[in-house]
Amino acid sequence: MKLTQLLERLEYEVIQGNDKIEVTELINDSRKVSEGSVFVCITGAVSDGHQYIEEVAAKGAAAVIVEKEVKAPEELTVIRVEDTRYALALMSAAYFGYPAEKLKVIGITGTKGKTTTTYMVKSILEGVGHKVGLIGTIEAIIGEKCIPANNTTPESYTIQKYFAEMVEAGCDSVVMEVSSQGLMLHRTAGIPFEIGIFTNLGEDHIGPNEHKDFEDYKRCKGLLFKQCKIGIANVDDQWFEDVFQGATCEIETFGFSEKADLRATDVEHISRPGYLGVNYHVSGLMDFDVEIDIPGEFSVYNSLTAIAVCRHFDVPVENIKAALKVARVKGRIEMIKVSDDFTLMIDYAHNAMALESLLHTLRDYNPGRIVAVFGCGGNRSKTRRYEMGEVAGKMADFTIITSDNPRYEEPQAIIDDIIIGMKKTDGEYISICDRKEAIKYAIANGRPGDVIVLAGKGHETYQEIKGVKYDMDERVLIQEVLEELKEENVR
Repeated sequence: MKLTQLLERLEYEVIQGNDKIEVTELINDSRKVSEGSVFVCITGAVSDGHQYIEEVAAKGAAAVIVEKEVKAPEELTVIRVEDTRYALALMSAAYFGYPAEKLKVIGITGTKGKTTTTYMVKSILEGVGHKVGLIGTIEAIIGEKCIPANNTTPESYTIQKYFAEMVEAGCDSVVMEVSSQGLMLHRTAGIPFEIGIFTNLGEDHIGPNEHKDFEDYKRCKGLLFKQCKIGIANVDDQWFEDVFQGATCEIETFGFSEKADLRATDVEHISRPGYLGVNYHVSGLMDFDVEIDIPGEFSVYNSLTAIAVCRHFDVPVENIKAALKVARVKGRIEMIKVSDDFTLMIDYAHNAMALESLLHTLRDYNPGRIVAVFGCGGNRSKTRRYEMGEVAGKMADFTIITSDNPRYEEPQAIIDDIIIGMKKTDGEYISICDRKEAIKYAIANGRPGDVIVLAGKGHETYQEIKGVKYDMDERVLIQEVLEELKEENVR
């Protein structure tokens, strides 16, 4: 492959060497450079690829792509671009033969609802014969292959590699979560999105390693609607107009509002032992009744989003209804049967907005008590801790504050921050640092009619402590706790 082929959709300057040389591989990790490869120098939070030019030249790299002035050995071709992250995205697309152009790409952005909605869309489309790839927070799904995810939106090279594998596997479409970080860092640059979706916006991901402020977070979300054909938006969200400012796509809306093109009306909560669900009527662009085995208002929003997307694929109403009835997502309102007296669920709610939405939803079902078990991640904004503590204090009847992913912080220090928020309320709480012990306390002290929520970990099967990920799946912890309690009761 000639270097010019990889650069064909970019503006660039040849600083030294020749852009018509043959190259073997496209690489953005200096450790993987081999003879004849082209290395893209990315400036990251931890290291800067520009520092490795001598090293990659010694390994036989044929060319480097830079955005800064550099000193390079004479035999190395140096190409300068304005932004190497953007260049990596477009070069990756070229390297894999522009696979996105052979797929209908559906991108979903928003603070919450992305993951559940991607699985709903996949379920509906597959029900009418489409073969659908998925890229998201939990995993990437390519045919029969599932790849655990590290980031909600992977690096651009990985996305294009996945797209190419999806085309190879016979997929005709892909639904993917598009994070604000992914948009900001050009991971999705150059992707021709068929449909872009905006679910909602809350003050999350603001901090030194994320967005500098809410305005930047909002601006980055809006980037998706400058690179899609159709934008589908939650008209009820207060930031809808801000996010779509400058959008270049056709715009459709969904929500509860009379202004929505696709509306939910006559919402009814369904509750019976071991089951929480919701049904409602879809009106506007479509007209039918829906029942979903996932509780709450946000389930209505998520399913409305999926319906709005699948309308563009001409999916029959009966197929939509059947697929939504069986749609499930690991770690999103995941009910775990532990007792005939009370309900236990696992959910990924790991910020104040998500926790408030979840607890508000559960309150609509008139439980005996809502018991919230949660912690907060380390090396993240302290504001999140105060806010989650305050939300739990106001909205749960009892809170058990525990550990989440402490990362490089002391677990107890994080708990102390959560308690600061909790003390702004009259909410009852205890703190139990060990997460398994916290779950055990919750189950052992469950009362008839309780709804116990294990929040924050969701689909995760690890706990990150001092840079090491240890196995920890709450489903396993629950079974261990039940065995221990059984033994204790026998004694």
